Amino acid sequence: MKKIITISREFGAGGGEIGKAVAKRLNYEYYDKEIILQAARSSNVDVESIIKWDERVPVNFGFAQSLFDFYNKPLNEKLFEIQRKVIMEIGEKGRCVIVGRNANTILKEFDNGLHVFVHADPYWRMQRMKGKMQDATEAKISEEIRIIDKTRRKYCSYYTNTEFGFADYYDICLDTSTLGIETCEEIILNLARE
Repeated sequence: MKKIITISREFGAGGGEIGKAVAKRLNYEYYDKEIILQAARSSNVDVESIIKWDERVPVNFGFAQSLFDFYNKPLNEKLFEIQRKVIMEIGEKGRCVIVGRNANTILKEFDNGLHVFVHADPYWRMQRMKGKMQDATEAKISEEIRIIDKTRRKYCSYYTNTEFGFADYYDICLDTSTLGIETCEEIILNLARE
């Protein structure tokens, strides 16, 4: 039985929905952006700053700064380190599903982990998000998908030195536009129970 399941996902591909369903069916704890709020509480960083810097790469990272001087790092550098610590603590407890936050890379050395990447055709994602972003035009939704995916790729590359969505960094990659959300849930559940 897999004790840790991480789900990385393209925006609109259904990774969060799948993660919640899998966690519920396995009776595991579910974590996503709440990790950020948990990190904020434990680090005296205000929540507004954390939300502002979420999944952002430093614009002007000071290479002259000592990489070991945590307190002089830009806020988003501190945030990633705090998040990483919280994710490691969650991983040590096990029985969890973590969506996003580069948890697949952070927890790659843990035994009993299943690391999943969920992706889908851009048009399928745009159609799916129309139901969730009802006031937005198709063009606006498509642009939002493009921007968020680009931000996630840059964030992943910067902080983990890996490539977002590249199969080598996951145990399995699932296409929800081909397989459907429910089938992807079943596949993950079956792999988790092995």
